[in-house]
Amino acid sequence: MPEAWRFAPASEADFEPLLALRVEVMREHLERVGRFTPERSRAVFREHFGEPGLRLILIGEETVGCVGFRQGGDCFKLDSFYLASRFHNTGLGTDILKVLLAEADTAGLPIRLEVLRGSPADRFYLRHGFVKLSEDAIEAEYERPLPLSS
Repeated sequence: MPEAWRFAPASEADFEPLLALRVEVMREHLERVGRFTPERSRAVFREHFGEPGLRLILIGEETVGCVGFRQGGDCFKLDSFYLASRFHNTGLGTDILKVLLAEADTAGLPIRLEVLRGSPADRFYLRHGFVKLSEDAIEAEYERPLPLSS
């Protein structure tokens, strides 16, 4: 079980370290679909970084990841969910996602996200109640609908 974690707001000083984390985590998957260049990675992450709702994931004072969780209209959008590789398959991602799912349930909104086809994230989100809405040659769009009322 991972150590206790918490969210914190991101600041401009976090951009470069988080970009490096994104490249570490995503490079292999982006290269597989022919979509990796350092310039493209920077531009895509800059776009998401500039939107409200990006949260740091901290253990103690160490930044171990980030996640964008943004309420917009009829749903939450989840993006930029990156954890340092040493925390993959430790349960930390599941713990964080459960907190976000609870936030969405409280707000009464579904969650939507996009995932690179063939990435391990596909299975992760399916295990947590997301359903695939559509896909193209590069990405699949998923939604986690609201749980049924009892």
